[in-house]
Parts: sequence; structure tokens; C-alpha cells
Amino acid sequence: MSKNFLNILIVSITTFGSRILGLFRDILIFSFFGAGLLNSAFILAFTLPNLFRRLLGEGSLTSAFVPIFSEALEHNQRSGAFDLLNKTLSRVGLLLLGLVILGVIVLLGISLWPGLAERWHLGAHLGLILLPYMILVCLAAVMAGALNVLKYFSVPAMSAVWLNLTMILSLGGFGYLLASEPETQVYYLCGGVLAGGMIQVLAPFWVLRREGWRPRFDVQGSERMREVKVLFLPGAFGAAVLQVNVLVSRLFAFSLNTEAVSFLYLANRLVELPLGIFTMAVATVIFPALSQLAARREVQAFSATFYRGVRLTLAITIPATLGLILLHRPILTLLFEWGVFTVRDVAMTGSVLCIFAVGLPFYSLAILATRGLHALKDAKTVMWVACWTFVVNFILCLALMQTWGMEGLALANILSVVFQSLVLYRLLCRKDEAFQEIRLWNPLAKIFLGVLIMSGLCLLGLELVEMLLGEGKGGALVVVLGLIPLAAGTYFCSLWILSFDDLKDLKPFLRKVWQRFR
Repeated sequence: MSKNFLNILIVSITTFGSRILGLFRDILIFSFFGAGLLNSAFILAFTLPNLFRRLLGEGSLTSAFVPIFSEALEHNQRSGAFDLLNKTLSRVGLLLLGLVILGVIVLLGISLWPGLAERWHLGAHLGLILLPYMILVCLAAVMAGALNVLKYFSVPAMSAVWLNLTMILSLGGFGYLLASEPETQVYYLCGGVLAGGMIQVLAPFWVLRREGWRPRFDVQGSERMREVKVLFLPGAFGAAVLQVNVLVSRLFAFSLNTEAVSFLYLANRLVELPLGIFTMAVATVIFPALSQLAARREVQAFSATFYRGVRLTLAITIPATLGLILLHRPILTLLFEWGVFTVRDVAMTGSVLCIFAVGLPFYSLAILATRGLHALKDAKTVMWVACWTFVVNFILCLALMQTWGMEGLALANILSVVFQSLVLYRLLCRKDEAFQEIRLWNPLAKIFLGVLIMSGLCLLGLELVEMLLGEGKGGALVVVLGLIPLAAGTYFCSLWILSFDDLKDLKPFLRKVWQRFR
């Protein structure tokens, strides 16, 4: 397991750098545009290519492709695996080209529709510019899936780094120096997205070429390609439902006012920081392992690997949830109270951030359970659960937004995620008795005890800092750079003292790192 820890650490560190850059990118964007019309229109326009990135790239296609690619690599060596990669990329490229053409037609219709509010016209116009990014990022995600099976984790994890860097450079550099009006600066930001997409494609392309892959256009059928289709179609439908869920929620928010989309997006991004740094790192590393264990029908090892991933993610996301709820105000004050983003905006974002934070462990559980079911080639279960989740979310959005506005939309999203994660986890546990033999009560008790100690420290520390330094930037800086690391260190020391099972695997890993360092 120490090797898996090394891979998880590599992905976590790389993803951490990516998320920090993404955080800086968001700070820059909100300081330039605030939570007003331009920012909300850009977020809505960027949602469309991101929807297909998660649907065709990081979602169902990768989940369908990785297990079959793993089998091809094991039984047919690299030539057969790379042949499958060419067939997959060729078909995905054609599909994406058709979707882009369809999207252009729809967005042109919206931008020319008379009588719509200005924010809808602006969102459609920016969407037309950003649509080509959809092709680039989806092709890059498929190549990243192949690299993960080949045990390359750092290059795929760097994908978001390139995007964040180009967006920061385009807005903070060219946009700031060459454009004086926000209306012009937002177009530089869109240009940064497209430039980042090009780098996201070229980086895995170069590594795969070095590994012996020779790209070619190939739309001929094969038995393994048919297996990918069988897994992909129900998975795509299920993922489409979930991504339409996100789009519908943002459209509901866009209909409320010009600010709600920005506040919901920003709160969600802060929740995605721990989710992306660790949960996705664990899921990225264990998914190829789960696929290989499923192919070899090693059920006991499969369940042990899955539950280890669950324990590790819960050990991170539960304290992260409490930390975000207790310390959201100084975090938002330090990071985002710049430029045109005001104290009022911090308070508005904080109200939805506390709601989103509650769903963090459930997001993680849903991700891991989905990967487990996909590794077992059961995409239909994921599809049907996604359909019911969409229905639950849609009904709750309509009901709760009438009373609580954007807070109601956030609550609807969280309740639907709780429903999805618990149903997926329960259905996965029914697959084999080996899943039912392992219990989580003992590690959960240790996690909650560590969280209780950490929460007490956070409350006492926050009270002391605010009493001495106030609620301004100085106090927020001490909380973020001092109190949060201290609380995290206290929590992990508590787990160590309580003999949390998976921390034992860190000892041989840390010993190996020290030996390499020496």
C-alpha cells in the first residue's frame, strides 16, 4: 500500500498546486468583476464546456475506458491498448465536433432572441467563444485516463495547472495591461481558457508518444470498443443527468438575480478544494487498481481497497467540513475581500458555503461508490441513481428557492447528494458478502473524536484571534496561516494516538521517502 500512498501523495501535491492556482484565479476574477453580471455570465458560459468535460472526459467515458484499457494492456500488451485508445479518441472527436456545431446553433439562437434580459445574451455570446474548449479538454481527459493506467499520475494531475496559469496570465497580465474596461477584460479571460485547453491536450499527447503510442484516426469496430460502448452509454446517460442537474441549478440561480450564480459558484469552489486535493487523488489512484482487481475477480482485495479509500477520504473530508463551517468568515475575508468584492459579498457567500460544506463527505462517498460500480462494469446502477437524484434535486430546487432563494438551491443540491451517495453505497455493498463484512464504525468513532478535539481548538483560537486582532485582514491572516495548520496537526496527532488504521501505512512510506532523501 506504500506505493499507492506515494501515488496518492503525487496526485495530492500536484492537485494541491492546481487548486491553489485555481483559488488564486478565482480571487483574481472576483476582484476584477465582483459578483456582478460579467462574472455570472462567464461562469454560466464556462459551465457548458465543463459539463461535457465531466460527462465525456472525467466522467462516464473515462470510467468506461479505463477498465477496458486495463484489460487490453494486461492481455494484449501496449499495442492492443494503444489501438483501443486510437479508436476511442477518433469516435470521441467526431462526437464532440457534432456537439460543438449543435451548441453553436443553439447559442446563436439565444444571442439573437429578442426580448431576453441582457445577462442571457451576454452568457450566450461568451458561450460561443468557449465551446471549442470542450473538444480539447475531453480529448485530454481520455489520454489522461490511459496515462493513469500506465502509472503516470503527475502529468494528468497537472492538467488543471496549465488552465489556471493561462487564465491568470491572460486576465492578470494581458487583460490588466491591454484593456481598461471590464467588458474587454472578460474576452482576454476567455482566450486564456482556450490557450489552457491546447496545453492540456499537448502535455499527455507528448508523454504517450514517448511511451510508444502512435496516434491515427480509426473508427473501425472491435470487441473491446463494443465493451467500452456498453459501459459508456448507460454511464453517459447517468452522468448527463447529473451534469444537467448542475446546469439546471445554475440556470435557476441565474433567473434569481445577477449575483446568485457567482455566490454559489464561489462557495462550491471552496468546497471542491479539499474534495479535489484528496478525494479525487484517492479515486484517481485506486480506480485503475479496482479495475484490475475486478478483472482478476479478486473480490476480497477489491473490497479491502475500496474501503481503504473510503476511510482515507472520510478522515480528510469530515474535519474539512467542520473547518469550513467554523472558519468560513476569516477564510473568505482573507482570500476574496479584494477589489470590487465587498464585505457584503463575503457574508452572502458564507451563508451558502456553510450549506455546501455539509455535503463534502457525501460528495466523496458518491465519487468512490461510482468508481467502484464502474470498475465492476455496472454503469446501469449509476445511471438509474443519477436519474432519481436529478428528480430529487429538481423538485427540491423548485420548492426551496421560493422560500430561501440561493440558500434554498444550495440546500437542494446537498440533500440530493446525500440521497445519491447513500443509495450508491448501499447498492455497491449488495454486490458481494465481502463488502458487508467490513464495518466503518470503529474508524468513524476515531475520526469524530479527533474532529471534536480539533473543533474545540478552532473555536477557542478564533475567539482569541478576534479578541486581539479583530475581524479584519490581520486576524484572518493569523487564522488561515496559523490556526488552520495547528488545528490540522492536532487532528492528525489525535488520529495517530488513537491508532487510526490507515495511518500505519504511512510509516513504511515515510521511511522510504527519508531513505530516498538521504
